[in-house]
Amino acid sequence: MRTAPDAGHWEAVVETPDQAEVRTRVRRLREAGVDGSLIRLDTLCGRLTLPTAYRLSLFVTAPERKAR
Repeated sequence: MRTAPDAGHWEAVVETPDQAEVRTRVRRLREAGVDGSLIRLDTLCGRLTLPTAYRLSLFVTAPERKAR
């Protein structure tokens, strides 16, 4: 699997409560040719004092895997 733990790791691009910002960044990544399977969006549900936030992550291939 391309996104298996031994193949690399997920790196956060942005974490924000602004859905529009996340949508814009996802659109830009796709326009730049990033494969959609390498983009992850997590919703961090807010509780009383914390607002809901969205974390956009991109899968980064491990350096030793890139050389193959």
